Amino acid sequence: MTKGRHLEQRRGVWLGMGLVTGLLAGLTWLHRERARRSSPLLRRAEVQSGKSLTALVTGASSGIGQAYATKLAAMGYNPILVARRKDRLDSLASDLTDIYGVRVSVVPVDLATDAGIAAVEQAIASTDDLGILVNNAGFGMYGPFARGDINRHLDMIRLHVLAVVRLTRAALPGMLARRRGIVINVSSLIAFYPIYGSTTYTATKCYLRSFTEALHQELAGTGVRAQSLCPGFVRTEFQECADIQSLAIPDGLCMSAQDVVAGSLRDLAADRPISVPGPVYRFLATLSAVLPRPVIYLAGRVIARQRGK
Repeated sequence: MTKGRHLEQRRGVWLGMGLVTGLLAGLTWLHRERARRSSPLLRRAEVQSGKSLTALVTGASSGIGQAYATKLAAMGYNPILVARRKDRLDSLASDLTDIYGVRVSVVPVDLATDAGIAAVEQAIASTDDLGILVNNAGFGMYGPFARGDINRHLDMIRLHVLAVVRLTRAALPGMLARRRGIVINVSSLIAFYPIYGSTTYTATKCYLRSFTEALHQELAGTGVRAQSLCPGFVRTEFQECADIQSLAIPDGLCMSAQDVVAGSLRDLAADRPISVPGPVYRFLATLSAVLPRPVIYLAGRVIARQRGK
């Protein structure tokens, strides 16, 4: 009799777990379906009917920024391209106009300066149909904080934090008034792993992740969405500037900028505030929450030795 009761209790536990799992899966599916139906991204029918929106992309001259600009132009957005290198912006603008027939504007400025930020704020204020803001501009550097050029660290903080905050603040009132808009802030997987040699970079990317996640909650129900994109290793010019090539990352772990952007837009449609494209990197982001901190610090020392070689 006791054994029979024990078996019956076990069946009850498994049945309860199955019901809870099914309920959670159903609620997750329902949320994603509702999110997709209410997505602020331009729909094909809107484009075919002649509707268009503007997308402003910083750091658009190469890498992830260029991939965003190209993909959004293909979707029917009229891009505003922001970066320092005017020749590259002009070349990209010409290509996007020729291929997709969109209107393209260029704003060649340095967002690590007050004048550069103010110029882009003005571009936002002059745009009454801004649908997407992609804060992608950034750079990396490696080395001990105490021996680094303090001006480079301050430039990084201005570019990764101050510029993003100011441009997001400039864009949101119009988006909220129109009840439609998207803000994408490009962070990094390193926001989950504070390690040796990337002190200021990691700190600024952690700020972007936290800032965007809090903003996502604030914007719930407004028709405006915020996302923090946290990519892993991506084959771009950024690697050369940040000396990432010294890590000898296997090709299988490096994503293309186009795949990263595709993952970002999929997660945006599902209303995920944190996007980590690629199954390996999603696993690492999840793992960071349970790893003991000494293990992360040890990984940082291993990476430092690898770069030292």
